[in-house]
Amino acid sequence: MSNNKIGQTEEAESQDSDLVIEKQVCFSLYSAANAIVRAYRPMLKALDLTYPQYLVMIVLWNNNGINVKALGHQLHLDSGTLTPLLKRLESKELLTRQRGSEDERVREIFLTEQGMLLKNLAETIPNQMLCKSKLPVEELLTLKESCDKMCDNLQDK
Repeated sequence: MSNNKIGQTEEAESQDSDLVIEKQVCFSLYSAANAIVRAYRPMLKALDLTYPQYLVMIVLWNNNGINVKALGHQLHLDSGTLTPLLKRLESKELLTRQRGSEDERVREIFLTEQGMLLKNLAETIPNQMLCKSKLPVEELLTLKESCDKMCDNLQDK
């Protein structure tokens, strides 16, 4: 058998396998997530935020005074990942970390005035991303719902 025929046979067999990159949902999600973060980068640079910092700020803009454990739960981040993010945001004077008023072991996160004002600058970002995606809102909502459902299904319970 010639090398050309062997290559064609192997290619045909590999297309029958589930182990090809084109069939991997995880790869599509990974690639889309990377593309999303790259698309956010120029907008967030203007706010001096990284994408993970932006996610923290979104939660805080809606839950000022949240404790670290609840913040981590909402963002699906452990404290080892979250603590450096919070320290960096605190050094930028966007938030303060304080001991809980009822339990000193609990750390609560509060926005500074500067952190609250940053929300006004961030208000246009979701619409800018909608425009960049070039997808109908209904399609994006369905995609979000599917991702949320998959996340729930894959959680260790």
